[in-house]
Amino acid sequence: MVDRELVTRRVVAQELVGARRTGAADVARAFLATQGQDLTGAVSSLALRLALPPGAAVAEVERAFADGEIVRGYPMRGTVFITAAEDLRWLTQLCAPAEIRGSAMRREKHLGIEESTMHSARAVLEEVTGESGIPRSELLAHWTERGIATEQAHRYHILKHFLMTDIAVYGPLAGRENLVVAGDRWLPVGSSLQERFGGDRTQAAAELLRRYLTSRGPASIRDAAWFSKLPIALLTAALQQLEDEVVPAGPDARGEMRYERPSLQAEWEQHGGAALKGILLPPFDEIVLGYPDRLALMTPAAHEVLVPGNRGVFLGGFLRRGEIIARWRRAGTAARPRLELAALEDHRRLPNIAVAEADSRFRAFPVYPPR
Repeated sequence: MVDRELVTRRVVAQELVGARRTGAADVARAFLATQGQDLTGAVSSLALRLALPPGAAVAEVERAFADGEIVRGYPMRGTVFITAAEDLRWLTQLCAPAEIRGSAMRREKHLGIEESTMHSARAVLEEVTGESGIPRSELLAHWTERGIATEQAHRYHILKHFLMTDIAVYGPLAGRENLVVAGDRWLPVGSSLQERFGGDRTQAAAELLRRYLTSRGPASIRDAAWFSKLPIALLTAALQQLEDEVVPAGPDARGEMRYERPSLQAEWEQHGGAALKGILLPPFDEIVLGYPDRLALMTPAAHEVLVPGNRGVFLGGFLRRGEIIARWRRAGTAARPRLELAALEDHRRLPNIAVAEADSRFRAFPVYPPR
């Protein structure tokens, strides 16, 4: 059921309005991990949360990738996220061991890739990526030329396993992809779970929970468990370490307490009006994918359109008054772009003021790659 107050509070919490940061790495740190499956949308999502003009915001995200401040990797759930560089290693070690074990089992049982092949592939990766990285296609071609994993499925498995274990990282942007870089060269020294938290999983989970609740709250422990796939018991224990860093925000439909940052009430009172106005969301934006309760911000019928077939592909949405009511895309040419906006439910006509708000947002949208 659509919950407009909850959604507008989350809009403010996620700094889609009232943004106050000017550094892309600062946004990445605040969120800990943001969806990275769709790279162009992921860059726009970070840029939307910067207190900078659209072009400058996109340039700041590009700079942060180029300087190694932010990276893309596979820290949890077997999927791609953007993190600050200093957070990727410990977060992966906290959240991804089961995924990594599963990857190793598939390699041995179904693909027959020997350990010697993995060692050879790693040596080539560290040799050819250098300091600045290379496109993924070039890395795979190097493996083929050296007689390593000549089957395409094997090459993709090896690269994903290296990305899941931080042997490789997606680094600087190059158009519509990240260059592949070696993790040992690109990730900061001292950023492992052992080095950051003395190997204490509860302390590390507390840091994950703190950033999840302060960047996305109101949200519950169960929401954070869904997001991270960490056990609820571990996160419940971690909550005890947060003291006044998060405050109760009322129960959800299950009767489970939600939490938020202490300043959110005042921020919502200041920016809640702006949160009601139309916002164009990139595909896979965190306001949609950061929670399990997606029907809090759209009807079931709208969800079927925004997520066709419920197969994990998310279209760009138009959020207004706490509800996603339309899908949108950029059409036309680079020189003369135009907004295509369509209601998610045929029987719900978009008000003229909503269309006007969408058009205004479209003209100020941070597009990547720049056109």
